[in-house]
Formats: sequence, structure tokens, C-alpha cells
Amino acid sequence: MKVHEYQAKTFFAGYGVPVDKHVLCRTADEAVAAYRELGTEKAVVKAQVHTGGRGKAGGVKLGSGEAEIRQHAEAILGMDIKGFTVDRVLVSEAVDIVSEYYVSILVDRKSKCPMLMLSRSGGMDIEQVAKETPEKIEKIIIDPMLGMTDFLARQAAFKLFDDMAQVKQAVKIFQNLYRLFVEKDASLVEINPLVLLGDGTLKAIDAKMTFDDNALFRHPDVKELFEPTPEERKEQDAKEKGFSYVNLGGNIGCMVNGAGLAMATMDMIKLYGGEPANFLDIGGSSNPEKIVEAMKLLLSDKHVNTVLINIFGGITRCDDVAKGLIEAFKTIETDIPIVIRLTGTNEAEGRALLAGTHFTVGTSMSDAGHKAVELSKQQH
Repeated sequence: MKVHEYQAKTFFAGYGVPVDKHVLCRTADEAVAAYRELGTEKAVVKAQVHTGGRGKAGGVKLGSGEAEIRQHAEAILGMDIKGFTVDRVLVSEAVDIVSEYYVSILVDRKSKCPMLMLSRSGGMDIEQVAKETPEKIEKIIIDPMLGMTDFLARQAAFKLFDDMAQVKQAVKIFQNLYRLFVEKDASLVEINPLVLLGDGTLKAIDAKMTFDDNALFRHPDVKELFEPTPEERKEQDAKEKGFSYVNLGGNIGCMVNGAGLAMATMDMIKLYGGEPANFLDIGGSSNPEKIVEAMKLLLSDKHVNTVLINIFGGITRCDDVAKGLIEAFKTIETDIPIVIRLTGTNEAEGRALLAGTHFTVGTSMSDAGHKAVELSKQQH
């Protein structure tokens, strides 16, 4: 789960991480009022959307004077940035920046530990730095049993700063950032940039946080900030109905029982030249109602032009699945081709039940995959 910059800054400030003065605005009039409230000669108007690259898209503007702030706010509000419409902006004080740094804490899957990432090359082009000059990015693994110790925080601070005054400030920032990361079950906390000001102080003038969805029940204050996209809402609804669903943007809808088989099914579709529309694991149920809900979920994706149902019958019998599918499709109206592969317990009985129906039956996983890809290409 993502939150906006202004929401992340609220968390930062609550944990003692210094942030710039800012005011959230939803109209150009509010932006002008915020500029007056800040009392600075210059201010920055920043789009608040759940995506990166705002600066390059024109969603971050520096201005001075009420007229210019209004002009920037009017230009940014309503702007489309990577499919997100800007409905609010943050008006922040413009600060005297001497240098910019990158700081983040995230979960490192390789070490299965939190990892502190640092760079003296902070700012808009950090992705380019990571790609072209990865040696400029420092990575420090944090032992979760020890946490961000004084020694580790100082070691990290010296990688960014040479002046002892800044090192001391950075130690406190890193330790507070780690405490926020752990206590709020975050999967990422990021400051880009952390800036050194002319007076020698450090300040986070941007903030980014994402949270572990599975831990939101512990954090109602975080959960109430959730603003799901249509796809995220769909995934949330699927989870509540007992499915595991992830949209992938292709055109062959997949309904599978078992996460491993679902992954293999998507790989197979790609191998045969198709594009999987989703990951959908319906679990071990042959309940017709569950199949109806799963099909509604698949067919709600306008890109889906073919459905592949891949079932391995273990404890769940294939003939029960076939009966469930036949029953379910009495209530589902669709002209989309549906390919079914049944294998395992009572597979012969299951296939016999499907004979003569409008379903296309695959004799093997490979056969079903080929048929689904061919039918999908015919739909264009």
C-alpha cells in the first residue's frame, strides 16, 4: 500500500525526521493562501499522486509571488501523470540546498533483512545513477535482531558526510527512520532527496512510504489512508472472496487451483506466444458460486478475450469441478472462448461431463495452452 508524500511526511515528522514546511491544497486559491501562510519568498508546488517521475512530467514547479503560485497550481491540478489525475498539490517552502543525498530502507529479499541504501547522488535521476553507476550506491544490511545500532548508523552516516555535525544529524535520522520502518510495518521508507542546507542542517524535502498490506490490521491509522486504484480495489475484493488475484495486463484470463500451477500456467502462455491477463488462484474449491465469482472477476477485465481454466484434481475431484463449471456457466453469459484442462483424480469422468458443452477441452496442459493462445489470437 502506498501513501502520498504529504502523508509520508506526517509519519516522518512524528518520528523525529526533519521535514520542510508544507501545506496540502486542493484548489489554486488554497495554494495561494498556503503560500501566504508559509511566508517564504519562493515556494514549490508539487503534484500528489501515487507514482514517481512527477518532476519530469511537469508536476513540480518552483514559483515566487502569488500570481506565479496560482499559475503553477492551476497547471498541475487536473494534470495526468502516468494515468493518475492530480487532485491535490503540496505547497512547500523553497529551501537553500547545498547538496542532495538519497536515503532509503527497504526489505532485501536476498538477505531476508532490512537494507539501508545510501547515495551522495540524490535527486530526480537516482534510477539512472543505479543503472549507470551502481558503485555510487551504498547498501548496508541491517540485522533485525540488533536493529539500527549506534555503530551501524555512524558507519552509514560517514558514507554520506565528512563533517561531524552532519554525521551526528544523519545518525539520528537513520535511527528514527528505521524505527518508523519497523513500527509501522513498512516495506519501504525513502528520502529523495535528503538535503544539506546552507545553515548546515539536514532536511527531508521529499518522502515516500509503502506498507505491507498483510500488516494493515495492526495499523488503522495507516489503513484509513488507503486510496486504491481500480485494479487494487479489484485485488482487494478478490482477497475478501478467498482468491489470490493480480492483474498482469494481458488478454488470456487464467483460473487455476494452486499458486505454483498458476505460475506455471502463466509461464506456459508466454512460452507459446500469448499474454496472461492475470494470476488467479481459486484454491481447492469446486463450489459453483466460487467459480461464478472468479469468472466475473476475470471477465471484468476488458482486455480478456479468452479464458484458460487449469485444474489439477488432488483432494478436489475433477468430476466435481466439471459439475461446478457446468452449473456456474448457467448463470454466466459470455461469448469469450473458454479452454479447460482437467487432470488428476477422476479426470476421465470430468472430461466426459464436459463433452458436448461449449467449452474447449485440453487433453494436457500443453494442449490447453496452445488452444488458449490460438483462440486468443483469433479474437483480434
